[in-house]
Amino acid sequence: MPPRLRLCAVSSFLVKKSKTTANRFTGILIVVLVGWTLLAAPTVQAQTENLVIGTREVPPFVIRNEDGSLSGIAIDLWRDIASELGLAYEFRETDLAGMLDGLRDGSLDAVVAALTVTPEREVIVDFLHPFHTSGLGIAVPHDPAAWAIVRSVLSLQFFQVLAGLVLVLFLVGVLIWMLERRANPEQFGGTKREGIGSGFWWSAVTMTTVGYGDKAPVTPAGRGLAIVWMFVSVVTISSLTGAIASVFTVQQLGSQIQGPNDLLGRKVGTVASSTSAEYLARHLIRANGFADIDQALDRMAEGELDAAVYDAPVLRYLVVSQPQSRLSVLPGAFERQDYAIALRSGSPLREELNRALLHRITQPEWQDTLFRYLGD
Repeated sequence: MPPRLRLCAVSSFLVKKSKTTANRFTGILIVVLVGWTLLAAPTVQAQTENLVIGTREVPPFVIRNEDGSLSGIAIDLWRDIASELGLAYEFRETDLAGMLDGLRDGSLDAVVAALTVTPEREVIVDFLHPFHTSGLGIAVPHDPAAWAIVRSVLSLQFFQVLAGLVLVLFLVGVLIWMLERRANPEQFGGTKREGIGSGFWWSAVTMTTVGYGDKAPVTPAGRGLAIVWMFVSVVTISSLTGAIASVFTVQQLGSQIQGPNDLLGRKVGTVASSTSAEYLARHLIRANGFADIDQALDRMAEGELDAAVYDAPVLRYLVVSQPQSRLSVLPGAFERQDYAIALRSGSPLREELNRALLHRITQPEWQDTLFRYLGD
């Protein structure tokens, strides 16, 4: 019933129930005061006409389509809620600082984006209940398998292992040459270079168990060395295989960054004034701040950064949508992040919006929305 009709009904009831003139006068006065309050106070609908909603492009929460329209997890959620409550609104795009400043100075009625709930922001805005929970993620360069193998072979660690092997073979070759050069000149004779070369060849084929048979020791000392070297070679080959496998594994990991603890001393990029920037500063990790995460990813693709830290779902969406960038996001997430719609402090819409939001995110359709934008 409209307020005016409600007022008339209440007035008539109170007046009829009054038995004295004084009581009737008092009843009419109360009705007038209550009616004035009802008529003077604007309804929620009147207050929410032409709401100005701040946002910024942060896929998959806010996505700009080819026709210029907006979509995404947060945008779709807001449209459903606004449609249910009959709210009229318009989007106004700005940056992170502009969204918070707009809520603080009243130029924005709400912010719908990938806005993380923090104690510091709660002081200046009113958050609705979170609609999605995730965490921070780390993006790193990712090389193709073939290039990873090439890089492994050309790495310093691989050459160090190879140099160690050559040195051992050389020492064993020199030793067998010294023991065999006089008694076995046919196989280990000639000049010093030729004799040591023959010894190096013998130590190599013996270690690999190939044993071509073109060279064999004949002296008791030489044969004793051969037996010892055969057993030592088994251990040497095993150690060598493990060392080379370790080098290949480390090189294939690309940046050697496997988690937040590996970010110290690295060239890291993130979005300035974001929760990820606050996390890095809190853990004494120096980072380059950018206007948006796309700039950080571009710098990393160009080899200027070792890693980029930002909201995990945003990183995964951007990396998957750009496979040519040769980037990957490490599995898992850290530093919990709750995303919520923010209102200007003291907004009368908070209760109604909260009820509509909770109703929406408990429906099966909400899980379909998350799957459509985030996948598994």
